[in-house]
Amino acid sequence: MSHESTGSVMVGTSALIESLLKGDFVCRTTDEDSWRALQNQATRDRIEQYLNQINRTLASAAEGEVYFCGYLELGDNERKVISSQFRDICQSLTPLVEWLVLVQESSGADAPLTQGAPIRLTELQTRIEDTPAFREQLSQLSQYRLFGSTSSAADNQIKLVFKRLLELGYLIRPNKDKQIYIATGKLDYLYEVIRFIDETEALSLEAQAETITQADLI
Repeated sequence: MSHESTGSVMVGTSALIESLLKGDFVCRTTDEDSWRALQNQATRDRIEQYLNQINRTLASAAEGEVYFCGYLELGDNERKVISSQFRDICQSLTPLVEWLVLVQESSGADAPLTQGAPIRLTELQTRIEDTPAFREQLSQLSQYRLFGSTSSAADNQIKLVFKRLLELGYLIRPNKDKQIYIATGKLDYLYEVIRFIDETEALSLEAQAETITQADLI
């Protein structure tokens, strides 16, 4: 490998590391070049080696479809950060899930949105405005703190919701001149968080049931 190509690889890797440390979720939709680079074991090893020096690690979800940065070891400070992040996600779950349900139901899709799925805002808005039940759903979810709409107009509500989802990284808008949005891998990460919460609650319920059973036996 020439000096020039080695430099290019290092620059690319540095930019990727900066993106991960900034909290970005890297997937094929958000950054295909970086995502493809992360399919290479040598690249992942190089990034992992660097991240480990600052107590970080390269994490992935959805079977390698999305990558993000996590902590290598958890001390008190790291636990506080993770607890705060997890609390933020949990507080966002209800409005996000209601939005996902609304999109799925109004579009007549068989499954919820996943990475790479396009959403044509104009078509979605028309279907929602034409159906009173969907209009009501949009009105309710747009008022959650996550979105914070104070408008009674469906047009303003849906635009604010999509603007916020862009800011949060759940959607991208490849062409600013078109009202077409693409779901990112962060949604797939969200589904894994939901599954984790479900499993954790199930374990908790099982543990409680076991405790009650033991108490009864005593």
